[in-house]
Amino acid sequence: MQRIPCPERDDWRETAAQCGFDFYELDGERYWDERAYYAFSIAEIELGIEEPTGEIEQMCLELVGRVVADEALLRRLKIPQAFWPLLSESWKRRDDSLYGRLDLSFPGFRGGDRVPAKLLEYNADTPTSIFEAAVFQWTWLEQATERRIVPGRADQYNSIHERLIARWRSLGKGRRLHLAGMTAEAEDAATLAYLADTAAQAGLLTSILDVTDIGWRDKGGGFVDLDDNDIALAFKLYPWEWMFHDAFGARLGSAATQWVEPPWKAILSNKGILPLLWQMNEGHPNLLPAYFEDDPKAAGLGSSFVRKPIYSREGANVSLVSDGVAVSAQEGPYGAEGFIRQALAPLPDFGGVFPVIGSWLVDHQPCGLSIREDATPITGNRSRFLPHAIL
Repeated sequence: MQRIPCPERDDWRETAAQCGFDFYELDGERYWDERAYYAFSIAEIELGIEEPTGEIEQMCLELVGRVVADEALLRRLKIPQAFWPLLSESWKRRDDSLYGRLDLSFPGFRGGDRVPAKLLEYNADTPTSIFEAAVFQWTWLEQATERRIVPGRADQYNSIHERLIARWRSLGKGRRLHLAGMTAEAEDAATLAYLADTAAQAGLLTSILDVTDIGWRDKGGGFVDLDDNDIALAFKLYPWEWMFHDAFGARLGSAATQWVEPPWKAILSNKGILPLLWQMNEGHPNLLPAYFEDDPKAAGLGSSFVRKPIYSREGANVSLVSDGVAVSAQEGPYGAEGFIRQALAPLPDFGGVFPVIGSWLVDHQPCGLSIREDATPITGNRSRFLPHAIL
């Protein structure tokens, strides 16, 4: 694994505009950054990222089966009791999932030294940056190859787009797909538009609406759109823990809507899975020791660890503690439900920038990666996205 500086395409902004990628800058700072790329060997991709991703996914699915059958674990994850049946029934039906992203610390292979990737967290419910990963970095590779920015035989670990289309074909079953989220947010709106496009390529009729525009029909019961059409199949870029506390949360159990991601994903989007995974698979090379903060075993991590809220997004309220002092921390609104502590897995340092690997799954199958880097070891909403290549 290398970070290789390279010239950027002169026309990349125009290319981004043509693709509908209009959030390549955030608050005046670069979000997309192609002044360098990360290069991997095929062994690093297949053995270092793809294989562990599939293994971690299987451990996570096994964990869901345990949690839905154990009230103590549901309570431990701070999932409201009123929604336990919703999660349990969703899991028993094996409600379909579309996609997810594991965030990994991966230093790359050095000669014969194969340091394993470590799971930092699982973005299982509402992962964004899917358009950049699936489309725009692939466009970069094609043009960078043509313009000899990268070697001519370069490739990319990226079948995300094709996998999404195939998955929508199996999920659609002739129904209209509604895609809901916070449409005023540029990144969310672009994510919804991209996923709607992949669904349309799979033959589905699609409608995008703001999550606040989802209505309820009392007669017959059920969620409806602004035209009073039934919402039979809905992709939601909106977290389950927020839905549980919103006004329409009480209706979730009585509606016929099939949600993507399904209710059981509320378990995997909870950072409380990190100590539970460790408890189930202690010593696994791709897991980090982790404990709930009130667990006496947490003291075993010593005075250096990462402190994470059970519910958190984009690095908010995460703090990196070294020798008892928070050396890097992100502010935010989370933490009321409690915290976990996770052993430190130092990110590789490429001259003062720290990359996190996003390993994508579609239909539970590993199929691509994205890279976010920052000047701090905590990846946040403004961290830059860099492309990658297999050399």
